[in-house]
Parts: sequence; C-alpha cells; structure tokens
Amino acid sequence: MSKYQKNFNRKQRGKQGRNHNREEKQMAERFDELKVESDSNSSSEEASENEEMAVPNFNIAMWDLNHCDPKKCSGRKLLKFGLIKNLKLGQQFKGLVLSPIGTLTVSPQDRSIIESNGIAVIDCSWARIEETPFTKMKSPYPRLLPFLIAANPINYGKPCKLTCVEAIAAVLMICNFTKEAKFYLSKFSWGHSFLELNDELLELYSKCNSSQEVLDVQQKYLTESEEKRKNRDDMWPTSSSSEDESADEINACASKNAE
Repeated sequence: MSKYQKNFNRKQRGKQGRNHNREEKQMAERFDELKVESDSNSSSEEASENEEMAVPNFNIAMWDLNHCDPKKCSGRKLLKFGLIKNLKLGQQFKGLVLSPIGTLTVSPQDRSIIESNGIAVIDCSWARIEETPFTKMKSPYPRLLPFLIAANPINYGKPCKLTCVEAIAAVLMICNFTKEAKFYLSKFSWGHSFLELNDELLELYSKCNSSQEVLDVQQKYLTESEEKRKNRDDMWPTSSSSEDESADEINACASKNAE
C-alpha cells in the first residue's frame, strides 16, 4: 500500500469517527428533548388530575368496632393514611353521621353541616349489623344514605353494601363536594368504579333540595329499573335465583331508607 493510500485511509477513519461522534451527540440532544417533553406531559397530566381532587378542610371521622379484616377494611386504610379520625365508643360527633338510627336521608341541604362539623361513619360488618350499638355513637345529625350500588371487591354490584370510603364519597358527592370525594376514592384501585356505577344516581341526588326529594328520585329510579327488569324477563323468562335475590335486596334497601 502506498504512502498516499495510508494517509487517505487514516483521513477517512478520522472523518468517519467525527461523523459518528456528531450523530451520537445529535441523538443524545434529541433524547433529552423527548425526555423533557415527556416529563412536561406527565406533569400536565398530574396537574390536571390534581385539579379534579381536593383534600377536605373539614373533619372526616369513624367509629371502628373491629368487626372487619384490617387488610380489607377501607376505614383502616384511610386511618393509615391519616385521612380519617378514630372516635371512641360513646364519644359524640357534632357533624353528620351515617347511621341506621337516622330518620332523614342525606341531601345537598346537609352541606352546611358538613362544612362546619364534618362527616363520620360507623365501621362495622354487615354480617353483625344487629349487634352494633348504634345508640352509643351519637350525633345531632344522623343520616341515611339513599340507594347506591357497591363497587368494592367484596360486595361489588350489591345494593347499599358500601364500605366506609364509599359511604364517605357518596355523602360528599351528594352534597357537591366532588373534588373531595374523588380524592378519597383515589386511594383505592377500584375507587373510580364507585362513581362509574352510580354516576346517574349521584348526579340526580346532588340536584335535590331536600331529603324528601332524594327519596322521590330514588323511588322513581327503582320503579323504572324494576319495569325494565320485568320487560327483560318477559322477553327472556329465565331469571336466576341470584337475580331474584338482588331484586329482594334492592327492595329491602329502598324500604329501609323510606321509613
């Protein structure tokens, strides 16, 4: 190989090396641009989600009767996050309390009570409801929840059998504390399902002016749902025992709230 050829090859290798370095530099710069763009988009999405949620500036509390499995209890999880206050049996709560001894159903009219004194729930097992000492959990504002469908993994699709966080979110949604409701439900992977299952009802309840109006909306919804079920059964008369049981649960739930 001649001296000229050796010098030419050396120059070519040097030129290729510089080109390669230039390409690597350009790729690195483009990667940084994409990373910044991606981080910016993620920040925007997080900001958008945060705008839809808000931490309540009023008290959220519960009486825990230790009926439930701590690993499955939504109230215990909220307590772990510092999002709920634990009340002692016999201790009075000045705000709104969800309790079977209530005579009125939650309505948007209760919003001022919540703003001033908060919400409390009773964390007990549905299987041990009869032995729960509700009279030892006092409040000047005991309330019932209207008809809603559970979305929690244990009672998914069942009427009225809500967990603590679902009950809290329901009250918040009905009283138009939407951001606060979404904040609490966001702590559970299935939380969004509660709003999806009950979207129509919660929207209707939140537009009522009194407890009686909420009950009227509930009754209308249940009547229409029952008519649809009957029409479906007439077309396909093969209803299962589970469907009959579900209808019985719905009627029992509605009757309890209407008392």
